Amino acid sequence: MEMNGEEYTLDGAVDRHGQPAIRARTGTWVSGILILVNQGLATLAFFGVGVNLVLFLTRVLGQDNAAAANNVSKWLGTVYVFSLLGAFLSDSYWGRYKTCAIFQAVFVVGLVLLSISSSIFLLKPSGCGDEQTPCGSHSNFHINFFYFAVYLVALGNGGYQPNIATFGADQFDEEHPKEGNLKVAFFSYFYLALNLGSLFSNTVLGYFEDQGMWALGFWASTASAFLALVLFLIGTPRYRHFGPKGNPLSRFCQVLVAATRKWKAKRPQGEENLFEVDKTESSMNGDRKILHTDGFRFLDKAAIMTPKDHAEQVVFTQMASLFVEQGAAMKTRISNFDIPAAGMSSFDILSVATFIFLYRFSLDPIVAKIKSETKGLTELQRMGIGLVIAILAMVSAGLVEVWRLQDARKDCPSCVNASPLSIFWQIPQYMLIGASEVFMYVGQLEFFNGQAPDGLKSFGSALCMTSISLGNYVSDLLVTIVMKVSTKGDLPGWIPGNLNSGHLDRFFFMLAALSVVDLVIYIICAKWYKYIKFEGRNGSDDNGDDGQTEAAAEHSV
Repeated sequence: MEMNGEEYTLDGAVDRHGQPAIRARTGTWVSGILILVNQGLATLAFFGVGVNLVLFLTRVLGQDNAAAANNVSKWLGTVYVFSLLGAFLSDSYWGRYKTCAIFQAVFVVGLVLLSISSSIFLLKPSGCGDEQTPCGSHSNFHINFFYFAVYLVALGNGGYQPNIATFGADQFDEEHPKEGNLKVAFFSYFYLALNLGSLFSNTVLGYFEDQGMWALGFWASTASAFLALVLFLIGTPRYRHFGPKGNPLSRFCQVLVAATRKWKAKRPQGEENLFEVDKTESSMNGDRKILHTDGFRFLDKAAIMTPKDHAEQVVFTQMASLFVEQGAAMKTRISNFDIPAAGMSSFDILSVATFIFLYRFSLDPIVAKIKSETKGLTELQRMGIGLVIAILAMVSAGLVEVWRLQDARKDCPSCVNASPLSIFWQIPQYMLIGASEVFMYVGQLEFFNGQAPDGLKSFGSALCMTSISLGNYVSDLLVTIVMKVSTKGDLPGWIPGNLNSGHLDRFFFMLAALSVVDLVIYIICAKWYKYIKFEGRNGSDDNGDDGQTEAAAEHSV
């Protein structure tokens, strides 16, 4: 669309003044690159805390391995639960830009308090907190202050993450042929930026923190988060926006209530006989409609017109914990240099970068050519491949632990967490995790963003993060159950303080077996799922078909 010689976007985006967005002056890679750099810096800050948090809990707060792993799992799970809060506020009331700015500010405040807590309260006497000199006990006030700060970090990062991914995608007009392709590519580069940001924190910051310089690492994270917020605000004049659509829960409940009240009503033949709000007057403010499907047909009863209706119309935890503890129990010294156990996750990041480019520029074009289509693997197929690779990663971790235990018990049976096996034997499991993430996480981002209604895009990204949250809480539950069962009869358990007397290998193999069960369930669900189609803004669906009437549940929701 053109007015006064200026071309406007076709997807309904507006600028910061609420006027239709001019294509040449807003969005695209100018905004996209700012958001990618913002994501990289924010991730650097977050993982500057998260990557070595398990070691901070054991060396500074004096927790045992199982308790520290559980606390990290709970913290990571809480991060992703907060993503639902951020997505709700974004889609319903604040919009994505305002939500990102507010939660990033909360993130910075949390990091400032965490840095103050560690440098002033927890690291006294100076020099404690490394592998050789663990810290002593602390007061309840100091511990509670630390947990308040670290969970404030969780709130800020959790509320920000699902919105920044969707806000970045908003900068590309999906109705425009060229920009539509760039929008798909953005998600891959977004995940690459996320991993490149964590590369610095996993290597440089991870090294300093492993040597007991926790305050330096936390203050560096704070500076990175502050710079990320400044860069985000600098891009304000250039951003494209989509306004909030109101509380979706009330509309969802309206459908359920209406369908329940009309459960005896006879459903008319043909979707065209169901009630349909005029597009320009719908509660979705003119957004695209979801075309009718045969799934959940009982909700169609909500759209049956009764006489009364004419008057009243009616959706990867082990690296941060047990992989780190396993690496810390291996040979980490090369010449005079100690490799931080958490720094091995750098190989995960390198794997992510490698497989993103391999997939986008090699595998996907080859598959598309074989299928004679413009697109290669579907999002659901990619997620399935990611699950298979994740199983292989757990098997690899288990085998490494078997070899580590054999060498440790043969070489020094009485030593604590000591093994002559090099930490570099962990490389395959980290590389496999990275490959799994490319297929699983990027596929999830595209799937949830593409399949969510226009008014619930941030919520779709939050569902992606919530699935990670569920994994963290399940990991916490599994560790608790395993330790309770395996410590019966005065046994040390599978994950004791001294890993040489435990069986961490059995835990990894158990996770591999559970992942196989998960894969079977996933395949069943994926075969059952039907991709939704949206009505195009010109009245046809996105695949060029004629417009169809959507289901009643889709109308109101």
